[in-house]
Amino acid sequence: MSRLFVPPADAFPLTFEPLASDIDANGHVNNVVYLGWAQDLAIAHWEAWASEEERAPWSWVARRHEIDYRRELLPHEIATGYTWVGELKGPRFERYVRIDGPDGEMCAQSRTDWVLIDIAAKRPARVLPWMVERFTPKG
Repeated sequence: MSRLFVPPADAFPLTFEPLASDIDANGHVNNVVYLGWAQDLAIAHWEAWASEEERAPWSWVARRHEIDYRRELLPHEIATGYTWVGELKGPRFERYVRIDGPDGEMCAQSRTDWVLIDIAAKRPARVLPWMVERFTPKG
């Protein structure tokens, strides 16, 4: 991943304010924190755009993460994260995340393969048409 991800107009946003425990020995947000924020974004997006009843039979697990770091995020800087889904591959959805500093510069970006799990069957399931329609960016 070397290209800069550009969030679509309908990307799901969420803001993050680093906690004191997020700051590492180098005086900026630790790289592991960005991965946690990427997961927080994915969960918030799922919960915001699908009802509790729609979500109940399903769960998501991460299969693979790729992450790039570009700009340090300093204590007391507010970050804005954006997430959207990409290519569908059977039970897998690509999910993109971009986290920007208050200046709009990209701090970190990630691409994750998420696998849909049928909770009752305890196995992967094909992503359903309503999920594709609801979560695929429109613009």
